[in-house]
Amino acid sequence: MSNGFDLAKLLEERGRERYELHARHLNHQLPRMLRTIGFDRVYQRAEGAYFWDEEGRDYLDMLSGFGVMGLGRHHPVVRKALHDVLDTPLADLTRFDCPPLPGLLAERLLAHSPHLDRVFFCNSGTEAVETALKFARCATGRPRILYCGHAFHGLTAGSLSVNGEAGFRDGFAPLLPDTAVGLGDLAALERELARGDVAGFVVEPIQGKGVHETPPGFLPAARELLRRHGALLIADEVQTGLGRTGDFYAYQHEDGAEPDLVCVAKALSGGYVPVGATLGREWIFRKVYSSMDRVLVHSASFGSNAQAMAAGLAVLSVIEDEQIVANARATGDLLRARLAALVDRYELLHEVRGRGLMIGIEFGRPSSLKLRGRWSMLQAARKGLFAQMVVVPLLQRHRILTQVSGDRLEVIKLIPPLTIGEREVDRFVGAFTAVMEEAHGGSGLLWDFGKNLVKQAMAGH
Repeated sequence: MSNGFDLAKLLEERGRERYELHARHLNHQLPRMLRTIGFDRVYQRAEGAYFWDEEGRDYLDMLSGFGVMGLGRHHPVVRKALHDVLDTPLADLTRFDCPPLPGLLAERLLAHSPHLDRVFFCNSGTEAVETALKFARCATGRPRILYCGHAFHGLTAGSLSVNGEAGFRDGFAPLLPDTAVGLGDLAALERELARGDVAGFVVEPIQGKGVHETPPGFLPAARELLRRHGALLIADEVQTGLGRTGDFYAYQHEDGAEPDLVCVAKALSGGYVPVGATLGREWIFRKVYSSMDRVLVHSASFGSNAQAMAAGLAVLSVIEDEQIVANARATGDLLRARLAALVDRYELLHEVRGRGLMIGIEFGRPSSLKLRGRWSMLQAARKGLFAQMVVVPLLQRHRILTQVSGDRLEVIKLIPPLTIGEREVDRFVGAFTAVMEEAHGGSGLLWDFGKNLVKQAMAGH
């Protein structure tokens, strides 16, 4: 029986109000920010690595929803799985049975996860990290977690306590008494472990902020130090996992890391249904769920729901059947190589780094006097403005969506769908080269936009 609700009609009638509705009822700074930088587009549809606007123009997505759209948008296998599960009248979330889909997804996920034995399903990356923090404390009987400076592990209270970026932490104290160490600083890690109160060390094998890898050998050495001191290694693979870096997990680039707990989310959703997972060793789960009295000591109301599990199963099937990991490695190598070839050509371009399809493009102080003066003007107003100057024309003139890789960073991060190929590489490199040519020409709309950003920064915007 219909109650008159018509989603298509509602969107047709009121879809144009999207920015006003956000300004009135949601985060009012979001539409303000989008209008300031000229990102207030109206996208009508999406498929794969592309969006289309009202005029039917296509946009290349090099952001993939901060990594959520690992398979691109509306992958047909994931869509079909969700249609199938919605058309099947499952008795979902009864809480007093063991439905098949969570067990099947756990089995398939663990097949890619040597040394790990069990899975807890939740709804997001930050929940997966929260789970790992709780499990580490419970398993070791210790209170403190170590993390790396500039890390991003989420924004809920526990994960915020191991977030190494002050801008996210400000205004939310007091947080848990956890401790930061430098990325790659084994001596600092050992000093903290020697205090005897450390439950675990949580680390992104490649940090999302700035796209910085852990130094070669660091993860295996950290794993050995932690084992010696009775603490756990927690790998946050929320953004790097499921093929992003050219291996199923980023920690698998080095032998001997073998984390005790691994957090995944984002791409596991297929871009449709929020899902996160914390994978861990058998003995850790047995410590947490130590008796029938503790069967619900850690749970999630919507964790393991049928739609999320179906999406996750479909995603893993696509990753395996379509050789997504190998494509991410090959396409990432091609894109990085072509961008790195531009470093000697453009003095504002400092470095290209990353693995697979997680790439950081860093800009730096130029050598020529004319460009140095313009660079200094931007830096004096607010660090990060030059990277924003590049991101904006990539969208406005070349219809390519990218992001600055963190506040006050002169780094653009590329995390496109893992399905892109040579055509998308050609389009991005061509557009990026055109923007660099204009920036080094020292005139035109690019630097005029830079002056506007300086005015806004000086005015407190």
